[in-house]
Parts: sequence; structure tokens; C-alpha cells
Amino acid sequence: MSFTSLMAVELGQKIKKREVAVKEAVEAVFSQIDRVEEKVHSFVTLDLEGALKAADEVQKRIDMGELTGPLAGVPVALKDNLCTKNMRTTCSSKILYNFKPGYSAQAVENLKSAGAIIIGKTNMDEFAMGSTTETSAFGATKNPWNLEHVPGGSSGGSCAAVAAEECFYALGSDTGGSIRQPSAFCGVTGIKPTYGTVSRYGLIAYGSSLDQIGPIAKDVTDCATILEIIASYDKKDSTSMKRKNMDFTSALTEDVRGMRIGIPRDYFGEGLNEEVKKAVLEAVKKLEELGAVVEEFDLGLVEYAIPAYYVIAGAEASSNLARFDGVKYGYRTKDDEELHKMYKKTRSEGFGTEAKRRIMLGSFVLSSGYYDAYYLKALRTKALIKQEFDKAFEKYDVLISPAAPTTAPKLGDSLDDPLKMYLGDIYTISANLAGIPGMTLPCGIDQSGLPIGVQLLGDCFQEKKIIRTAYALEQTRDYRRCPLAEQQEVRR
Repeated sequence: MSFTSLMAVELGQKIKKREVAVKEAVEAVFSQIDRVEEKVHSFVTLDLEGALKAADEVQKRIDMGELTGPLAGVPVALKDNLCTKNMRTTCSSKILYNFKPGYSAQAVENLKSAGAIIIGKTNMDEFAMGSTTETSAFGATKNPWNLEHVPGGSSGGSCAAVAAEECFYALGSDTGGSIRQPSAFCGVTGIKPTYGTVSRYGLIAYGSSLDQIGPIAKDVTDCATILEIIASYDKKDSTSMKRKNMDFTSALTEDVRGMRIGIPRDYFGEGLNEEVKKAVLEAVKKLEELGAVVEEFDLGLVEYAIPAYYVIAGAEASSNLARFDGVKYGYRTKDDEELHKMYKKTRSEGFGTEAKRRIMLGSFVLSSGYYDAYYLKALRTKALIKQEFDKAFEKYDVLISPAAPTTAPKLGDSLDDPLKMYLGDIYTISANLAGIPGMTLPCGIDQSGLPIGVQLLGDCFQEKKIIRTAYALEQTRDYRRCPLAEQQEVRR
């Protein structure tokens, strides 16, 4: 077993016991990056010099007993929409190609305080608008399980980096499934916490009422540990929640006896791949064997989730992205003689096709005469979807479903049909509309050798229930390394 195949918490323990030096850990991941990054393209920016400097500083603090946390000294990658002081933060867009923030996101500050070593920024769909990591201005990321397939999105770079063992864990953001869907496609584990649990300060906004930062790692233990570190109240974020009992690692128990698990029939109908359906239902069966009480039920309004989401997200995106105009930072067209022409040309040249599509959609639904017809209706639908989940959680502790209708599609397939790409988020979007926590973990491999993910959903502030269920399920199968990581090990 290679050094980079360790789980993040395992490495943290070895560093604490002086079995591994922090600098060794950094050198190991950069060695792996040298071997596989050309194939996978997980990163937009890498910072070896900064990581080695931080490694020396963190090692001293560990040796002095100042840093005693479980992830002190462990290298981490950050999605490229998380502001990182003096490190390029582009949202994988030409319009922010040279932007270096003067501050870091609160979640990033929390990691640094815990002794994390930031190695770089991962590729993503431009401004998190996409489900394949193909809309990036810096080129597509490829799935480490099969380089002809997408890693999912928009946090595809983070998930691919974890799967390819280019980092021990990563942070992503989830607006409509952008942590959970690529985690499923890449065979790793990811959590979207309850809205407001992790500060959005420093997260470059796409859909402000939907965005949430979360961890991506190889297993449930790592994810729970990371979430404990990054979750905090932040007065700089008006949507940040004051929460108690955020000791998420206390839920790492195999005991699910008596837990009530609901299976939404609506998530197992038309459009669901048979191999995915079979793998998810096998995961349900394992939970039942462990003592959980499983029951099917009808979850209403599922068919309205996608149209409501794209209206709301588009509206918020058109507002949030209005600030990128070539004046204050980022890209500016060379033809800037007249102000309004400069705005128009800068935005036309700086934004990609998918970003433009969503900005125009959002501007349309917010325009006079259409605001009531589309945007207000979408907000009412959002409230009704939340009510349906509230009813479900009166009866069930956890809901279980597929993370996506299929395994990872081939590169190029989704770009040819944007509507098909949007429909691929059908199982994940509702959690963002309702503000509830969701988690994806591996539950099988299809005939093509691609990972299958199962999704667990919980009520607001009930992350512990989904972590408990996920941990119990995880104990029934071994973690599968992706072929690319295993090939690299053989070559050493």
C-alpha cells in the first residue's frame, strides 16, 4: 500500500506519532501529482513552495505541542471558488484568470488554524455552473477511474484529486449536488451540510441561498472529522447558524438498529439506470440486515425541483455575477475606450457559454413581467418542497436514494445536450432547495468499472444521523482505490 493511499485521519495520526514528517506528506502528494496530473487535470493552481514553507511551520507547532488536532500537517486541496489569500482564485473562469484575493474564506482559515497544508486550487465548472467539470476555462478534468469519462461537477477537480490520491482530502461547494454527484462518479465520499453550518464568507457566490461548502474525502471518518473543523458560526456571513453539538465524529458508530430509513419511490422510477438501482437497493438491504427499519414512501413535488432550482439559481447568479465587469479585478478587454462597450466586451469575452446561458436565464426571470410568473412561483415551490421533506422527516431518520441516475457519462456527451446535464441533478437538487444535509458514499461498481454512489439525506441539523448511517454502511465493504492510483503504485 502506498503512502498516498492513507486516509487523512490515518496520516494525521502518523504525523502526531512522529512516524511521518509533514514535509514528507507534502512531497508525497506532489510526487503523485507529477505522475498523474497531466492525465487527470485536477488542478488549476499548485503551490509547492508555499506548501513546503507551511509544512516547516506546522511541523514546529506540532513538535511544540501547539497543534494536536487530527488533521494537523495533512495536505488539502481547495475548490477554486474558495478565496485564498495571495493565491490565485479563478472560479475556473477567464474573467478571474489573475485574481488573487487579499483574504481567505472562513472555512480555509479554520483549516489553517487546525494545521492543514494547502497545496493548491482544484478545477471546477466555471462559477460552479455545470455537472461535469467540462465548462472550465482551463480545460476539462477527467475521471481517474476512466479517463474517457467526466468526474462530475462542479467540484469535479476536488473529487478527482482525492480519488487519484493527489491530496488526502479536499473542500468543495454544493449548490445543487456539486459535492455529492462528483463524489459518486469518482468513488469517494462527500457531505453537503445543513445550509448555514459552514460559513460562506469567502466562497465566491453562484446561488447564495443554495451554496454550501463541504468536505470530500476517501471515507466517512475523514469527512466527519473535516466537517468538525470547518463548521463554525461566523458573524461575517449573515446566513451563518449558531449551532451546538457539532461533534460529528461522535456519530461514527456501526449501530443503526431501530433507525427508520425512508426510500422515496419517486427517486427509483423512469430514467434510473438498472445497475445503479440494483447497487443502491443492495445498500438498503445491508442497512436492513444491520437492524434498520426500511420503508418505501411517496415524496411529493420531485418533478418540480429542477425547474424551481434553475430559476432560483439563475436569478441569483445573474445578480452575483454582475460584479465581474472588468473594472475592479480580473479580466478586462483590450478595447476599453468607452465604458459601456468595455463592460459588454469584457463580459462577452470573459464568461463561457454555460455561465452566459444561466446569467441570461436569471436576468429573464427577474425582468419586469416575468418576475411573478417565474421567480416568485419558484420560491413558492421551494417552500412546498421543504414542507414535503418536513413531513418525511416526521416519520424517518434518514432518506436513501441514488446520487445520480447513471454512472459518469463520457466526456463531451453532456455538453451536446445541456438539458440532459440539468436532469442529471434530479436526485441532489432538492436537498439544496430544502437546505437539508446530504451525503454520498460509494456502494458499487458498474460493468464498465465506474463507481456507483448512494445518497443519504437527513433533516436540518441532523448530520449525525446520516454520518451514523453512512459509517455503518461503509463497514460492509472495503474502500476501492481507482485504477490510476493502483497503476502508479505498481510502477514504483
